[in-house]
Order: sequence, then C-alpha cells, then structure tokens
Amino acid sequence: MKEQAFLPITSQSFRKLFDLYYKPLCTSLNYYTRDEAAIEEIVQEVFVNLWEARDQLQIEHLKTYLFSAARYRALNYLRNKQRQFEILENWAKEESENRQSRNVIDMDEMLPRLQKAVDMLPEKCRTIFELSRQEHLTYKQIADRNNISIKTVESQMSIALKKIREYFSNINHCG
Repeated sequence: MKEQAFLPITSQSFRKLFDLYYKPLCTSLNYYTRDEAAIEEIVQEVFVNLWEARDQLQIEHLKTYLFSAARYRALNYLRNKQRQFEILENWAKEESENRQSRNVIDMDEMLPRLQKAVDMLPEKCRTIFELSRQEHLTYKQIADRNNISIKTVESQMSIALKKIREYFSNINHCG
C-alpha cells in the first residue's frame, strides 16, 4: 500500500480552496436544481464538512472530491425534497378527503330540518321564501304576484334566511 503525502489544510489554504471552487461548484449544481439558496447551502455544507474533517481526510484529488461531494449532496437534497413533496401531497389529499367527508350533508337528515325551519317562519315570510327557493321565482316575479314591492321581497327574504340560520345554529349548538 502506497503511503500518500498529505498536507494538512490550514485556514489560509482552506480560504484559497473556498475562493477557487465555490463559484464553479455552485455553477455545476445548476444542472440539478435552479434553487440558488439550496445550491449555496449545499456547497457551504461541503466546505464545512471538509473543514471539520480536515485532520482525518486524505484526499488525493481535491477537485474531484469537492465536485463529487457537492453532486451527492445535491442528489440527496433533491431526493429529500421529492419525499417531502410526496408526503405533503399525500397529507393534503387526506386532509381534503377528511374535510369533504365532514362537509358532506346527510340530505335525509337535512331536508326535514330545513322544512321545519321554513314552517316556523311567519306566514308572509314563508310564502315569499318558498316562491323564491322552491318555485325559483325572481324577486320581481314574487313582488308582482303578491302586489308588493321588490324591497318588501328583499326584506322578507333577509328575515327568512336569518331565522333559518338561527334555527340551524341553535340545532348545532344544542346537538
């Protein structure tokens, strides 16, 4: 086994290495990602690891070592980013499905409650609400049919919707 000549990395030589290879390493990682912040972080990590392990490392081809280390770190970064994306995507899908299932209304349960809320409205208010929601008449058509103003229809619809919301609010709070 051939013994390698090894010169320790001093702070001055390290600074020279950093100045010499930082930009070329960043440029080479553009092939893998265009995320400048990630590229800079990866290259900085390569140099930090080089500095921290400077007493243990015996590198024959420093340039090859730096570019290989940066490439491996970039690939790991992309793999981890893809995993995070997949995890986030799965979580979002599950949340969406959960939310949809919580928001699904049981129509068999809802319709009788709605009818009960409508039945509790004052007669004039109930009539106007039913013409609007069940017969799908416009406010003008309702006003003409009942010989009242459109403003009266608007006011009665507002009252009806408010009372129906209050009814459902009370049901939800009481269980």
